[in-house]
Amino acid sequence: MIGRWGAWQSFGADSLALFLIILARYFLAAGGIWWLLRVWRPGAAATASEQRRRRMRAGILHDIRLSVLSAGVFALAAAAVLWLQAQGLTRLYARPDSHGWWYLGVSYLLVLILQDGVFYATHRLFHHPALYPWFHQGHHRSHRPTPWTSFAFDPPEAVVQAGFLVVVVMLIPLHLITLLAVLSTMTVWAIVNHLDLDCLPRRFPHHLLGRWVIGPAHHSLHHRRPALHLGLYFTFWDRLCGTEDGSYAAGLARPAATT
Repeated sequence: MIGRWGAWQSFGADSLALFLIILARYFLAAGGIWWLLRVWRPGAAATASEQRRRRMRAGILHDIRLSVLSAGVFALAAAAVLWLQAQGLTRLYARPDSHGWWYLGVSYLLVLILQDGVFYATHRLFHHPALYPWFHQGHHRSHRPTPWTSFAFDPPEAVVQAGFLVVVVMLIPLHLITLLAVLSTMTVWAIVNHLDLDCLPRRFPHHLLGRWVIGPAHHSLHHRRPALHLGLYFTFWDRLCGTEDGSYAAGLARPAATT
């Protein structure tokens, strides 16, 4: 009984510590980029109407509240991974040469590709009218996304997204650095995809790698037309399943506007 209570205390302490770390990362990353955008293009906020500024402030506060809940869900998932690791139930490993150095890059790409496919499928499912109010409506409250929207999941959706990572570490051998690289990529990509287009320089490389990689211009259209552009990292599934806006591809061929 004492041993079981001690295990729960350890799980609770891990969860709290991870929650604070995840929340601090969110505020530093999203808040830092938001501040940088305002410094980068200060005129964009100044020229907005008072009504629009009020809507944006309300949307940011809503996104922050959802993000705090998401941080709690991801903290519990991370603590679960630590517990599973202690029980020998994960495929995480510490020595880089255990599976060969080449495998570090291969496993990283493999997880991103798997995550992209799972995200597309669940994202499309969550837009079903029966599930949307419970799983995804909160994320779409902000029709013009900002970096604060990057982590604003409804709790049930956060459980699904965090659960994917728990399953992955149990099935696929991953070095700890590889797992951290995946988590960092998730954070950076989510923030980039939710950049406020009005605050970006017109020459910002929205389509740095062409039609294959999702950027802020691609994902911002999803917040205006939710049935389109459902991918996470790559445009492959949107093109294959017919959920990419036809005018988006045509827009890639247009020259960038000058500032």
